[in-house]
Amino acid sequence: MRIISGTARGRRLLSPPNYRIRPTADRVKESLFNILANLLDGFDRCRVLDIFAGTGNLGIEALSRGAAHAVFIDNHKESVTLVLKNLRLLGFEESARVLEKEAIPALRYLEKREEPFHLIFIDPPYRQGLVENVLEYLATSALIEVNSLVIAEFSSREVIPTAFAALREVDRREYGDTGISFFRKTG
Repeated sequence: MRIISGTARGRRLLSPPNYRIRPTADRVKESLFNILANLLDGFDRCRVLDIFAGTGNLGIEALSRGAAHAVFIDNHKESVTLVLKNLRLLGFEESARVLEKEAIPALRYLEKREEPFHLIFIDPPYRQGLVENVLEYLATSALIEVNSLVIAEFSSREVIPTAFAALREVDRREYGDTGISFFRKTG
């Protein structure tokens, strides 16, 4: 795993010692961020939320590209430790916050403490219904606002709805076993 672009371009992230964590493949991440470059007006001042962070791969890529702030959520101590090490390794610890919590309780916690996010990544273990649970919660959450962009990664064999209340799918891509949906909150 490497950072593709920005201030940490070409730098490698620490990888997990086992197969419990499934980082987004570099080729999928590169395609994802190429699409984001067209959907976003740049990453400057962008507030990022990385749910099921694993290694921090997606949120750290956004920080490297100029995001102002990122919050990482994971419920495994090993993942939280790995995200913290990667942030420190690349010098982004001052721009980040890491929470060791389950996704929905962490989102409830953040609603009381954070402003809305511009970009949210959801990359849970595949085929466990976690994508739908988090999208349903976010659809009515104060953590997103009109035009917030939510990216969900899942198994391309999963059937993910195209709308969750005001969250509407604006694009969907498949890369082998990986599916990625892009959602925006409508007004």
